[in-house]
Amino acid sequence: MKTLFSSIVFLFVSTVCIAQIKANLRGLSLGNGASVKQQDSLLEITWPAGDNIQGNVVIDLHTSEPLFKTITLGQQQICADMDPVFVVTVGKRDLQSQNGWNIFFDKVPTKPYQSYPLIIKKTSVSVKTDGSRTIASIGSVTAASFTGTLEVTFYNGSPLFNIASVITTRDTAKAIVFDGGLVSKKPKWTSISWINTADSLQQIAVNITDTAQLVASKYRAIAAGGKLSSIAVFPPPHQYFYPLDEAFNLRFTWYGSEYRKMVNGSGIGIRQELEGDKRFVPWFNAPPGTEQRLSFFCLLSKNQDVLTSVKAFTRNDRYATLPGYKTMASHFHNEFVMKVMMAGKPIPVHPEFVEVFKRLGVDIVHLAEFHYTADPKGPDAKRLPQLKALFDLCERQSDSRFLLLPGEEPNEFFGGHWLDIFPKPVYWVMSRNAGEPYVEEKSGYGKVYHIGNKEEMLQLLKDEKGLAWTAHPRTKGSVSTPDSYKNEAFFLSDRFMGAAWKAMPADLSQPRLGKRVLDLMDDMNNWGNKKTVISEADLFTITHSNEMYAHMNVNYLMLNKLPAFKDGWMPVLDAMQRGRFFSSTGEVLMPHLTVNGHISGDSLRLPANGNTIIDMQLHWTFPMSFVEIISGDGKQVYREKISLTDTEAFGKKNFHFNTNLKGRRWVRVEAWDAAANGAFSQTFWLM
Repeated sequence: MKTLFSSIVFLFVSTVCIAQIKANLRGLSLGNGASVKQQDSLLEITWPAGDNIQGNVVIDLHTSEPLFKTITLGQQQICADMDPVFVVTVGKRDLQSQNGWNIFFDKVPTKPYQSYPLIIKKTSVSVKTDGSRTIASIGSVTAASFTGTLEVTFYNGSPLFNIASVITTRDTAKAIVFDGGLVSKKPKWTSISWINTADSLQQIAVNITDTAQLVASKYRAIAAGGKLSSIAVFPPPHQYFYPLDEAFNLRFTWYGSEYRKMVNGSGIGIRQELEGDKRFVPWFNAPPGTEQRLSFFCLLSKNQDVLTSVKAFTRNDRYATLPGYKTMASHFHNEFVMKVMMAGKPIPVHPEFVEVFKRLGVDIVHLAEFHYTADPKGPDAKRLPQLKALFDLCERQSDSRFLLLPGEEPNEFFGGHWLDIFPKPVYWVMSRNAGEPYVEEKSGYGKVYHIGNKEEMLQLLKDEKGLAWTAHPRTKGSVSTPDSYKNEAFFLSDRFMGAAWKAMPADLSQPRLGKRVLDLMDDMNNWGNKKTVISEADLFTITHSNEMYAHMNVNYLMLNKLPAFKDGWMPVLDAMQRGRFFSSTGEVLMPHLTVNGHISGDSLRLPANGNTIIDMQLHWTFPMSFVEIISGDGKQVYREKISLTDTEAFGKKNFHFNTNLKGRRWVRVEAWDAAANGAFSQTFWLM
């Protein structure tokens, strides 16, 4: 009798749950091409997926059934009876030893942590329209102290959707990392495919009894399918990769059964190596009260070539060529000079690191050699040959299509960490003994400088027309800079360019990357100094097998052609110092931007009424999210956010914005997409 009663209660509860789960469609708007209908426990969402075909997902709200009953493209069923899965690992953030949440020098996996499978409870569902997107929210989801909802976003115009666990905690000092994917207890697909680090397609037959395997895939994607269709799973290409010193490919995808012995079923997905590169491993920030968006994308195809379509979202991991621009990347500690040249090893005609940059579409590379590996303070007998080897390397590898530029991260005299660049080879030593001249001629080298303090360092920058800027400001070895020296003569000089931007720290609640430096940019603008901010990579090893693109960024300099190495590269420095560039993760491009007809870096006088016209052209791959116009009056920062959720994937458009900037002293513009990829301009100075 007791068993029978229990069964009756179970059936009653299940029936009540099914009856109660009626989709809330109040946020749904008609007219964007998508449709939603519910029949009993089945919620069917259809969206225009491009090429005159429809994408269709049937969500099963029955508590004991897989979430996705079917996933279909056109008339072709791609997969069935699938569940999204997430494994969330929660550790402790060090908020004391450095600059709070901006910390990089944290080793989260060396402290206690715990992994949790995300539990999805089908207690409610709502569907809303956001421009060209249709968003289904299913709740609730939990993992340890984190709670929230599951969001599935369908993008009109492409067979693309995003699955996100949007979760929040009240706990303090938490750092997280996550794995995700799609699984089924009885997968219908017959093959798994990926592209290996040698850029070659790999494909294996599915055996659902195989335990999960970790894969070092290029383009961060893995796919599954049959003879006539396939589905690929891949993360946001930059946001998913928290900052590390090394861009190693740590096998960021997986396939197979019983993943981590925490996932029931066989599937495919994305993952993070908990120990990272085994140096400083900060994971993702998860401040209390923030909505952390743990997500991955799914792309459908009516054939097996879905990975080719995935590659298009990052332009094949290559920075696009734009007329009137040259791409420039900065801050690389490859240490080729000390590890190969000065070590007496054979010097290849085409070093691998150079070929890596060329394949990425980088036209100009600014190095940061001799990072704790050489003799920057001398003696001259060691320092000068090291510099000569660097200059010889750069000249030998430079030609009319590629420019390799010498540079260092000196970290002397000014405080904190900073980088330099000169417009030609300059021999200098970071020390000056008593009685030693500031500058002298030396046989075989020509003019040689010896620098003993910050005043002499500034003088060297003036004498040789060089530039310096703060590396990784407000974090790492620059925790207090440039704030601590903002009133120093060297910082106020036009020889101190400004700072460098990188997506660090990582925070999945942010719709953009690199907030730390974007905020600094606004602060410097309000300080009243005309400073610029380039993007930086700050990476060490550079190989074809690395996951370079995820950790990279680029500056598009307004240059029609590359200067010849032998003639010097002052045009590069001029573009950097004058703000004639925009920076990008690669997916969002900003080839045209004017404020009342002026380009970035210009000073312009506004009309008395403050009316301002901003014209811009954007190119993008992922659907866009928003443009933001940021301005300041010397004290406050003002933001005007313009939604672009009506856009579809792979677009190009001219935008015309009318705004009012009366009383403002500066303005700049950012643009971000649905995967938190973006581009930002340099500052326009207002009078």
